[in-house]
Order: sequence, then structure tokens, then C-alpha cells
Amino acid sequence: MAVSMKQMSLVVSALGVLSFVLGVIAENKKPASGTPISGKGVVICKYPSDPTVVLGYLSAAFLLACTVAGYKSLFISYKGKSVPNSVLFKSTSFSVFFNIALITSGLALSLLLWPTITEQLHLTRNVHRNLESSCPTAKTGLLGGGAFVSLDSCLFWLVALMLADNAREDHFDEVENRNMDGNSASRDVNLKIDA
Repeated sequence: MAVSMKQMSLVVSALGVLSFVLGVIAENKKPASGTPISGKGVVICKYPSDPTVVLGYLSAAFLLACTVAGYKSLFISYKGKSVPNSVLFKSTSFSVFFNIALITSGLALSLLLWPTITEQLHLTRNVHRNLESSCPTAKTGLLGGGAFVSLDSCLFWLVALMLADNAREDHFDEVENRNMDGNSASRDVNLKIDA
């Protein structure tokens, strides 16, 4: 079954929105800090049970899937017609949005993974020798920021897909015009020979 450009744009959109929603929920569920429990020469941090780490990793996974789908959607053949990559990159606006989509995807991934991994480390390494420890959590706002950059990344992939569609149409129009011009020139030659 052939995949249409509309279907690919829906897949990219759905994955990007899922990444965004999961990232925002992860930010909202993250506790402000843990509860310090004093022991013999140590402080044990007890954190409330929350889904922040799982939601953060899921958000990053959906962002990665959105990025892969967005990248693949630009270069696969639609309706049995494919174009060389060089045709797409001749368009300056396509090149710009393609690079912006790649950069924002990387930025969003780092903004999602950094606080998620930090939060996981805080939860697993909860015994501190410093008796003044306040049981910190991951930096507030990074997951939410990563979620919004993830949504931006999704939108840039969609813009790049629209620009790729325009470049494809222009390429196919040029090829068709060249074929039409080539056929009319050969007919003119044949007419002159016959006359």
C-alpha cells in the first residue's frame, strides 16, 4: 500500500503532539523537592511517587519517532514518483527549514532527556553524605520547554514537507515541459524532412 503525503503529515503531527502533551504532563507532575530523612551521618531523600521519568522518556521517544517520520517523509516516493535529493535541496527555503527542523529536534531531545535523566539519578541516588542536602529534583521548566520545542520541531518538519511537495511539483512540471518541448522539436524536424 502506497503512503500519501497527507498520511505522512498526519503521522508526523500525531507523534509531535503526543511528545508535546507527554512532556507538559511530565513537567506538571514533577515534585518540587523530596523529603529529607536524617540518618546516621547521612540524609536519605524520600521522593513522592510520580510518573515524571516515564513520561519524560516517552516524550523523548515520541519526539524521536516524529523526527524519523518527518525525515523519511521528505525523501520517500509518492504516487510511484521519486525525485533526487539534489532537486529538493536546490530550493533554499526547503534547505533552511530542513536544517531548522533537524536543529530543533536535537535541541528538544536534549531539553527532554537532560531533566529526565537528572530526575532519575535523583530518585536512584537518594542517600547523601551532606547533612545540609535539601533533596533537589531536576531543574524546573526544562521538561516544559523541551515539550514546546518538540512541538516546534514537529511544525518545522511539516513546513519542510510542504516545501518538499512544492519542489516535487516544480520538478515534475519541468520534466513534463522538457518532454513536451523535445517532442514538438522532433515533430518540426520530421515535418521539415518530409517537405
